[in-house]
Amino acid sequence: MDIISMIIIGIVILIILGLSIRIVNQYERGVVFRLGKVIGVKEPGLRLIIPLVDRMVKPSLQIVTMPIPSQKIITQDNVSIDVAAVAYFKVVDAYKAVVEIENYNRAVNQISQTTVRSVVGQFTLDEVLSETPKINQKIQEIIDDHSEPWGIKVTNVEIKDIKLPDSMQRAIALQAEAEREKRAKIISAEGEYLAAGKLGKAADIISEHPVALQLRIMQVLSNIAAEKNSTIVFPAQLLNSIRDVKDFMESELGVMSKKEK
Repeated sequence: MDIISMIIIGIVILIILGLSIRIVNQYERGVVFRLGKVIGVKEPGLRLIIPLVDRMVKPSLQIVTMPIPSQKIITQDNVSIDVAAVAYFKVVDAYKAVVEIENYNRAVNQISQTTVRSVVGQFTLDEVLSETPKINQKIQEIIDDHSEPWGIKVTNVEIKDIKLPDSMQRAIALQAEAEREKRAKIISAEGEYLAAGKLGKAADIISEHPVALQLRIMQVLSNIAAEKNSTIVFPAQLLNSIRDVKDFMESELGVMSKKEK
């Protein structure tokens, strides 16, 4: 056998080995077809197949993050909104993912879009905005039921964006502003009610102890004087008290002068 023949044989052997050797990664499974019939699912590692007779398909078992395009949806209360979401799924049965469905990625994407439109359309706008976890759970369950025969497990679905019409955004802003004003008025009224009760109790105490009112007036004047204001307003009660003290002093002086005479 000459050298040329040996080289040719060696090249043929290398070609056969190249067509026979398959490497299945840890996150993959190898579905082997022999003359069009599935003969088994290969685990990760170095695997051999028969060239030109066997064919291996290696679906990934990793979790796939699939964005669901924005869907124009009319809610139950006839409000048009755009909803975008994201779905997480993975292959749990490599045989079904290869045999039962032509393209499981496209299939899951399409069923996700129709499910989002169908489920969100069953809720009112307020429910869509406030009950998002409930809607996410319902969408996930429906998609998972449809994809289970394909060997697909949907692990999670999340609504990531809800776009409202401009007119509805303004209406919601006005509603939120009115709600805040209502709460502010209620809080203010509650504060006035509590303050009125405290003032009533203080008035009862002052009525029993008139001197307490004079002490309070003096305290207020002291606070005003600390501010270095150029004008000080004296309460009428204080003026009356000063007048009473003056009358008392004058009466005492008159009595003393009569005694001296």
